[in-house]
Amino acid sequence: MSGNEILIIVATFLVSFAIGIVSGVAFRKKIAESKIESAENEAKRVLENANIEAENKRKEEIFKAKEEILKARNELDQEIKERRGEIGLQEKRMIQKEENLERRGATFEKREKELESKHQEIEAQKSLLEETINKQMTELQRISGLSREEAKKQLLSELEKQITDEKAALIKELDAKAKEDAIKNAREIVSSAIQKCAADHTSETTVSVVALPNDDMKGRIIGREGRNIKALETLTGIDLIIDDTPEAVILSGFDPLRREVAKIALEKLIDDGRIHPAKIEEMVEKAKEEVESYIKSEGERAMLETGVNGLNQDLVRLIGKLKYRTSYGQNVLNHSIEVSNLARIMAEEIGADAKVARRAGLLHDIGKALDHDMEGTHVQIGVDVLKKYKESEAVIHAVQAHHNDVEPKTIEAILVQAADAISASRPGARRETLETYIKRLESLEAIADSFEGVEKSFAIQAGREIRLIVKPEKVSDSQMVIMARDVAKQIEDQMEYPGQIKVNVVRETRAIEYAK
Repeated sequence: MSGNEILIIVATFLVSFAIGIVSGVAFRKKIAESKIESAENEAKRVLENANIEAENKRKEEIFKAKEEILKARNELDQEIKERRGEIGLQEKRMIQKEENLERRGATFEKREKELESKHQEIEAQKSLLEETINKQMTELQRISGLSREEAKKQLLSELEKQITDEKAALIKELDAKAKEDAIKNAREIVSSAIQKCAADHTSETTVSVVALPNDDMKGRIIGREGRNIKALETLTGIDLIIDDTPEAVILSGFDPLRREVAKIALEKLIDDGRIHPAKIEEMVEKAKEEVESYIKSEGERAMLETGVNGLNQDLVRLIGKLKYRTSYGQNVLNHSIEVSNLARIMAEEIGADAKVARRAGLLHDIGKALDHDMEGTHVQIGVDVLKKYKESEAVIHAVQAHHNDVEPKTIEAILVQAADAISASRPGARRETLETYIKRLESLEAIADSFEGVEKSFAIQAGREIRLIVKPEKVSDSQMVIMARDVAKQIEDQMEYPGQIKVNVVRETRAIEYAK
């Protein structure tokens, strides 16, 4: 093939290729134009739909707004209508008030005129009265022969005398009332103190009993030719009574402290089993040490119970020693603790020095711990001991005055006196007062039972109240009051008692039925 043919073929190919490219481009352009036109049409349609929808939405919102405006307008009209109604009512009220004020004004004007008229009448009567008084005064001065000033002085003098008498009577009445109130308050304070403080009261005897494991021990306690019992009695100062009492030995002696030493020593000997003079001496010494320790602990217990601090140890020991001292059967240590508490309570009630009161109350019988060993009264011994250990003057004075050895000069001294009397006179505190106390209760109930209509009577609160249960069919409510008064009057006439006794009459009606 020649070169020209090749060129022709190549040229033909290139022309065909070019024509194909031109045809493809034209075809694609036509497709693109078609798509663009379709997209534009779609956009126009969407835009038209959007415009239509927006127009509908606008019309709907406008419609809703008109509805809300109409609703608000209706509500406003209703509110305006209500307000107008309220304003109308207020206008009516204001008009009514104005009318009332006008009526009142007219009434006041009328009253003012009447008052003015009365005032003029009173002025006229006043002038007439003054003229009459002046005439009477002149006539009185002529008759009495006294001037106005002299008559005034005489009248004032008589009035002053009368006022002085009335003032004296009033002062006397107030003074009596003050004393009555003071007695009443004192009773209340003492009663409150007694109720708050209730110490135990024990009655000591002059003998102690020691139990034995068997009767054979009695022979060992006596010893050969009685040497053991003699040694024990000599060392303790206590009599041993060994009789037919089964399995028991009686220790007899008036000194409770020695009797306690003998009891502890004998119990130790019985536990040990070895009983001979040397062992007895050893056990007595141990018993004395044990009792001494117990005395100290009792003194410390008393300080703790009363709240007293700072006592000398020797005073503490003497206080503990009061555990083994009795007065008319009343334990002196318990009595001292009770006096201390009573004095403190009463001092707090009336605003006195509670510390001085309770300290003096605890120490007031301290001399009784030494009165067996020293000469003099327990008051003087106690004062000397307290001076030795440098107690305060207020405490020493209260101790010295508690039995009126000296005149009490302080409130605390008087309170210690009162507390001592209360503790000693408490029912059952001492043997000599117990019988009297029981008789008083029996007398109270006997007086109450003597009245007709009383079913049962009870003396309660340590004889401070008598309670009468009456028969309701025999005693009426009105008769109860009279009965209570009559019982109280009879108690006052027939009995002697401290303080006052409450008469309580109880009338009770009961109706009882059973459900079956």
